[in-house]
Amino acid sequence: MHTIRTRLRRGALTALAAALAAALATAFALLTAGCSKASETTRTGGCRADGTWSARQKAAWLRGAVSFRTAEGAAASGARMSVVVGAPRSVDARRLCRPLDVQVEFWTLTTTTTTTTATTTTATATRTVSSSVRRRHLTADGGTTRTVGFPGGLPAGREGVCVGVLAAVYAGGPLTGRELPRVTAGPSADVGASVRFVTDRVGAYRLFPPPDPARCAPGRSAVSPSSTGEPGWDPFHP
Repeated sequence: MHTIRTRLRRGALTALAAALAAALATAFALLTAGCSKASETTRTGGCRADGTWSARQKAAWLRGAVSFRTAEGAAASGARMSVVVGAPRSVDARRLCRPLDVQVEFWTLTTTTTTTTATTTTATATRTVSSSVRRRHLTADGGTTRTVGFPGGLPAGREGVCVGVLAAVYAGGPLTGRELPRVTAGPSADVGASVRFVTDRVGAYRLFPPPDPARCAPGRSAVSPSSTGEPGWDPFHP
């Protein structure tokens, strides 16, 4: 009987020692991980980890960091307008640990309206063609502000033709053919086209229709850029 009791006590002590050792090992592992994480935070200076972000997450960050600015008294040609990528307008405004590759791209949207008159009817057709006119690559982490001016020398409209501008900011490399903006012409040159993107990479975009589209409708005089006054843009971005 005494031998059995001794064996039971030894078994209980062995189990207790094993449990205590396991608990100590777990505590040590947690402490080590915590110290490692603290050390990592110290090394990164408290930056925001973005190494595993998806295209949608990068676009969401850009959406809060991008603004489209117009200098007071800017001409309608857009020569004094700019795209600004700076600190994000969000709760977590820390700079990113890994700067994002960002593209700022501009397209012209040329809308042409033609009128065909038959014996008893008149038909009007509208067509909009987009053309990339400038693309600039930069990096952004929210710690610095980058400004990209609108391309100069954009063509002015003429009778029956209107030229608008599309500006977009997106993460990664240049857009592929499948990711390019889809442009739908308006019913006439004096009613702006609509634009949509089919990629998650675009953080912000804005469509700048012609400042005075009625002047470039069929039968109206040619359009030249205005030298004074605020442009009458109708902005849109997601």
